[in-house]
Amino acid sequence: VFEKLGIPGPKPKMYFGTVGRMNPVCQYMYELRKPVLAVMDPDVLKIVLIKECLTHFTNRRNLRLNGDLSDAVSIAEDDQWRKIRSVLSPYFSSGRMKEMFNIMKHHSHKLTVKLQSSLANNDVINVKEFFGPYSMDIMISIGFGGDMDFINNPSCPLLSQASNLFRFSIPLFFFQGCFPVVLPLLELLGVSFFSRTTTGHFKKIVEKFRAERKGSSHQVWNITIIIFLMLNRDSSLSDSEIVSQLTMFAMAGYETSAITLTFLAYNLARNPEITKRLQEEIDTTFPSKGPVQYEALMQMEYLDAVIKESLRLSPPIPRLERQAKETVKINDLTIPKDMIVMIPVYALHRDPELWPEPEEFKPERFSKENKDSINPYTYLPFGMGPRNCLGMRFALLLVKLALVEVLQKFSFSVCKETMIPLKMDASGILGPLHPIKLKLEPRSTDSEHVDK
Repeated sequence: VFEKLGIPGPKPKMYFGTVGRMNPVCQYMYELRKPVLAVMDPDVLKIVLIKECLTHFTNRRNLRLNGDLSDAVSIAEDDQWRKIRSVLSPYFSSGRMKEMFNIMKHHSHKLTVKLQSSLANNDVINVKEFFGPYSMDIMISIGFGGDMDFINNPSCPLLSQASNLFRFSIPLFFFQGCFPVVLPLLELLGVSFFSRTTTGHFKKIVEKFRAERKGSSHQVWNITIIIFLMLNRDSSLSDSEIVSQLTMFAMAGYETSAITLTFLAYNLARNPEITKRLQEEIDTTFPSKGPVQYEALMQMEYLDAVIKESLRLSPPIPRLERQAKETVKINDLTIPKDMIVMIPVYALHRDPELWPEPEEFKPERFSKENKDSINPYTYLPFGMGPRNCLGMRFALLLVKLALVEVLQKFSFSVCKETMIPLKMDASGILGPLHPIKLKLEPRSTDSEHVDK
């Protein structure tokens, strides 16, 4: 295929293609028997993700084995995707974020209390064991108006199930890739990349909260997603579609937010001078460990730069994909119908031609003076265009609030249990292969004040 199009790349092997052989200059690859066009050219990315998204590149690759999540907005296609996206988009407006803020603060406070209590037993912590429950507590509260108090019940099976939901089965991936003819049969048999146990468990939770909230006028419940969808008479979403959105929101939101906070703690622990500067901004914005206010939080420039740089180094979604609906010519590049266009976000974010010293953690890349020099199509932690991450504002607010409240009281530092460098697990959402363990230190009295 690619030789006819004049696109270079390694020669594939029978069944196994070129999996694992991609390099920064490679323009195509074979994943098992499926040709995939890898694109890192910002000009081409702009056309694929923005200009031609709604005409030729609307859909992502769909392996079909989606089980109970087949109706989720991130998986749905064409008209169904447009309908679901149009219903959900108003919920994630900036106005809604302000309404959610106090609910988030309830859980960020419980997070700092839990961290404080952990110091009595051990100052070395598994970071995700704290940020994971915090994230899931917010997902449940914002999604359904419930409080399952995961932060004080971290051994709840739902947390480990949610973490594993997006760790794809490698044997199943190889099997369906080598023998695509059996996909219809696998679908018929109910085989899914997503654990039926996990999605089934969560479906029961959705139905439970949905029954409890029906007809309720409670002020807190009225800003939840479940009430929003139930009261939106024009949405025409089916029961299956509503359950899929809520399940995906909670599961995907939990894992990506927890991982983002975990990597942030790791990067700050390895760069104490950056931690100090960020804490100075925090102390100036909220003196004497004062309560965090929404408007002031959203105006913190260095905090924003630190988070963006951490997302550059460790984007939770390491690759994006679009499938061509028709044969398209972009400049001198011909993309055949049904071709998978893959954007290697992780590689793009670490390309030395785009990012000087790409392995270094340098928040100043995103400072007010420097950020305008960044090509927006070289930085894609949330995707870009009509199919970007719908919950981007929500995720950033959750992360910013937790980071500020934690750093008001504590600092992270590396210890002998900290793995340096990290080994990554890219079998689904990008995460560390082994738990990130850091030393948690209470801030001293002197460090709580900023020199005037």
